[in-house]
Amino acid sequence: MSNTTAAAVTAEIGTKKKEKMPISLMWLTIGAFAIGMTEFLVMGLLPNVANDLNVSIPQAGQIITSYALGVAFGAPLLTILTHSIAKKKLLVLLMFIFILGNGLSMIAPNYPLLIMARIMTALAHGTFLGAGTLIATHLVAPHKKGSAVALVLAGLTIANIVGVPFGTFIGQQFGWRASFGVITLLGFIALLGIAKYIPTIKENNHVSIMQEINAVMKPQVLLTLITGLFGCASLFALFTYISPILQQISGFQENSVTWILVIFGVSVTVGNLIGGKLSDWKTLPYLIANYAILGIVLALLSVTLQNPILVIITLFVWGAAAFSIMPGIQLRTMTLASEAPMLVATSNHSFLNLGNAIGAYLGGVVITFKGLGGLPWLASGLAFIGFILIFIIYKTDKKTA
Repeated sequence: MSNTTAAAVTAEIGTKKKEKMPISLMWLTIGAFAIGMTEFLVMGLLPNVANDLNVSIPQAGQIITSYALGVAFGAPLLTILTHSIAKKKLLVLLMFIFILGNGLSMIAPNYPLLIMARIMTALAHGTFLGAGTLIATHLVAPHKKGSAVALVLAGLTIANIVGVPFGTFIGQQFGWRASFGVITLLGFIALLGIAKYIPTIKENNHVSIMQEINAVMKPQVLLTLITGLFGCASLFALFTYISPILQQISGFQENSVTWILVIFGVSVTVGNLIGGKLSDWKTLPYLIANYAILGIVLALLSVTLQNPILVIITLFVWGAAAFSIMPGIQLRTMTLASEAPMLVATSNHSFLNLGNAIGAYLGGVVITFKGLGGLPWLASGLAFIGFILIFIIYKTDKKTA
């Protein structure tokens, strides 16, 4: 290698190391933060909502299920209906829907109307994250796409560190409706930032709806989406009921749950960022290991729940393992459908939230028949199904390579 060539290679490596994420990505992260806060906040306030609306804990859990189903079925439909809208304009429209849904949640006088308001809010969720992650991959170099996706999705996880504990505290002190007021205000801030700072992405090649649908229907894409579904089902089968679990089994007071959620939020943020780095490296091998670790940790949680110290340690590892899956699933599906990625990117969040709904529902069934103590075993079993599926994907990829 000549000195000139060596110098060029060295300069290129140095440039890659010095590359920073564009500051405009921050507004996509803030939008995801608001979405993460409205999605996960109810878990910490589940007993409060149940008492105020005179419903049982499993019934209150259906508030989470309805939101997840709204994302699962509403996101693809909304993506198809808004197919011709430019991505930046679409983000603005979706954030407006988000603000309206949370505003209605704040003033909903009863359980059925709260369910309806949550479904409206959910319509913005999957399509926003799909469009947001797609825009993010256009704003960075090819070798940074996984990290860019993780940065946007970090808004969901950072919401667990700051937003959910803060919202839970507000809800416990001033009523759960006040928490939705805070989220509505945050939605306005995100809307203004997106409108002003997110660049308009030039879309040279028009992709038809049928091309988008055909991309989703690819066998490897569908199998990856289903694998992600089981990962989220595993998460929500347990996390939906985390507040009553920590209070009734581990013996924590209500105000302690807020700080435990902060610790959990740190863990999921760490896991998400690690997942982004690993997905830029070797996506499938890391996902195989990830699902295996997740299943084992959840099985251990059935034992550590009885010990206040061990349960916090296990929750931290569980959070990191659960959320490190997300960037890899998102990037792989978008890569497999690179010629028509929008509906695939949105469908990914639809499947993830369908998993949320299935997990929350199955968790309610297990509570009814086995009590809260049966939830870790349910979550572990769902994670191991995901492990089997991702292993099948890996073997299939090797055969077709």
